[in-house]
Amino acid sequence: MNNRLQMRNDFIQSSGWANAQVTTVAGDASNRSYERLINSTGHSVILMNAPPEKDENVRPFVQILNVLRDNGLAAPELLRADIENGFLLLEDLGNDLFSQVCKTNPDVEPTLYRASIDVLLKLHKIKTPQNIAPYNLATYLREADLITDWYIPSATGRAVKKASIEAYRNEISTACNRIHNTDSVLVLRDYHAENLLWLTEREGLKKVGLLDFQDALIGHPAYDLVSLLEDARRDTPKQLQTDMKAYFIQNSDVDPEHFNYAYATIGAQRNLKIIGIFARLCVRDTKPQYVDLIPRVWAHLQHDLSHPNLKSLKNWVDTNVPEPTPQILTKIKEARNAA
Repeated sequence: MNNRLQMRNDFIQSSGWANAQVTTVAGDASNRSYERLINSTGHSVILMNAPPEKDENVRPFVQILNVLRDNGLAAPELLRADIENGFLLLEDLGNDLFSQVCKTNPDVEPTLYRASIDVLLKLHKIKTPQNIAPYNLATYLREADLITDWYIPSATGRAVKKASIEAYRNEISTACNRIHNTDSVLVLRDYHAENLLWLTEREGLKKVGLLDFQDALIGHPAYDLVSLLEDARRDTPKQLQTDMKAYFIQNSDVDPEHFNYAYATIGAQRNLKIIGIFARLCVRDTKPQYVDLIPRVWAHLQHDLSHPNLKSLKNWVDTNVPEPTPQILTKIKEARNAA
């Protein structure tokens, strides 16, 4: 038995769940893993296993969890923790992910999405924690670099020229400089249908269960709305996107013109980042399934770049970034074998 497994077993035993039935819960793209522990009475909890030796750190998760719960939002209750070794025992919020509920009953989609936007409106009114890092220009640039570091090289078989990278970074800087110092709120960053749970037995804002928020930063209020509506993992109808963005604007204090520009800018930056991440997950981390999601993200990117103020960035993308055709996607998957 390896040391990590022994520590896991010791943590479960010390938490009083040694005899529980254990099932694996679908994880995310990180090195964290999740298990559901079910005792003899049918009560269940979730074990998060976040190995520090793989650069995982549960402290940000715990901090944001406490902020959310202190403000009346439905993050899971923390039942027990071994912070140093990266083990958390969490309240089990169930299996009713938005993605699954909407797939089974599409008629409830507007209700769920409106409820999730109500949560964002609440989140944007709370006092921001003092020690959360800002979503600054350096962060926007570092994330945007993922497409030049991973997607373009694996799609074309060659590195991006230095002059092209400099031109790209200048475009990202110009666009993001107009928004990154305005309207700072807590942004959870992975706010989408596979990280939201529909808790029908609860009332109000607590009907929306929240997962995967350890990467939260202080940023623009458009960010999580983009994450929700321009979902990389499921198709969100255009009318739903239009209606929900309008609902957000109507119920907040944002200037519609500035917000629409910020939404398009953040959407473009975020989708460029995601395309790069999905290529990296394939080539570096041998997770080729993420490549199949790239065409959806590409479609979101094209929509964002249609904003007239992003014309110059659109020109750079049109010139330098290959469209994710089936042939290109195959090439990226093949690059995994050569890495």
